[in-house]
Amino acid sequence: MKTEELNYNLPEELIAQHPSEQRDASRMMVVHRDSGTIDIDVYRNVSNYLYPGDCMVLNNTRVIRARLHGRKETGGRVEVFLLRELEPGSWIALVRPSGKVKPGCRVLFPAGLSATINEVFDDGRRQVQFNVSNVIQHLEKAGEIPLPPYIKRPESEEQDAHRYQTIFAAAPGAVAAPTAGLHFTDDVFFRLDSKKISRQFLTLHVGYGTFKPVTASTLEEHVVDGEEYEFSEETALALNRVRDRNSRIIAVGTTCTRVLETQYHGGAFHEGKGVTQVYIYPPYQFQAVDAIQTNFHLPKSSLLALVCAFAGTELIRTAYKKAIDERFRFYSYGDVMLIL
Repeated sequence: MKTEELNYNLPEELIAQHPSEQRDASRMMVVHRDSGTIDIDVYRNVSNYLYPGDCMVLNNTRVIRARLHGRKETGGRVEVFLLRELEPGSWIALVRPSGKVKPGCRVLFPAGLSATINEVFDDGRRQVQFNVSNVIQHLEKAGEIPLPPYIKRPESEEQDAHRYQTIFAAAPGAVAAPTAGLHFTDDVFFRLDSKKISRQFLTLHVGYGTFKPVTASTLEEHVVDGEEYEFSEETALALNRVRDRNSRIIAVGTTCTRVLETQYHGGAFHEGKGVTQVYIYPPYQFQAVDAIQTNFHLPKSSLLALVCAFAGTELIRTAYKKAIDERFRFYSYGDVMLIL
């Protein structure tokens, strides 16, 4: 499949720069695969489109304060964007300005945190060694929430600390939010519970690669970055029971979709953890997922490829055109799509 087939023109003003006033007030586009019809609603009514016995699967990763602003001992400013922990105190990171930060350079951050910037890898990333082992704990005082590159603000705002985080975030490790889950509220959970729609959790730490566009001319040539995940025995057993009673599994986000497809084999879900590099693009035969809740994605992205694989490229192209015509808000802080 040509990557260009995933391209579309989005007016810049439709890229959401701030979250909606209320999480569950986001607009919702409901795409019906069987009929090709499209409904428009608000997210707080999501339970109206689900059945008793259905199960929603959510990603409980927590976004860490991965962006650090510091100074070299000589005074020059340095930004360090943490990507992945190698071992306690040692991280892979992006460093700016990388060319002016030589291996062995020590950088001082707020709250007594410091780090030595070491080797440069082929892709320009750096190994960073901190003066403490429990870096994530120190980030609460020293770092800031890393907003996506398409949110054009000078810096994060106070509300981002909780709005760029799901209300069920529990496992620290992500550098980007699982944005399909940002729309949930306690009231939405109450409505789902009242209709006997259950929920289960898994963990996938969303990496910076989620923003990486597909630059190859065909989708097959692209390679997605690996992301760490954990899928518990409790969740696996619960989802197997959902399948046994012929109810539906709704993956909340492309992150959950990838983990569910990774851990489903031999006709059942199985517990597991590790790094998934599952890359889903058309044509793909889904086995683990019956419906997907997802935000609106960037052109020529692996996330959009997954959605097209699930609903069909033509139907998604039609849905995105309608979303633009209806002035939906796009990307991380934007509106939501439910594909049934």
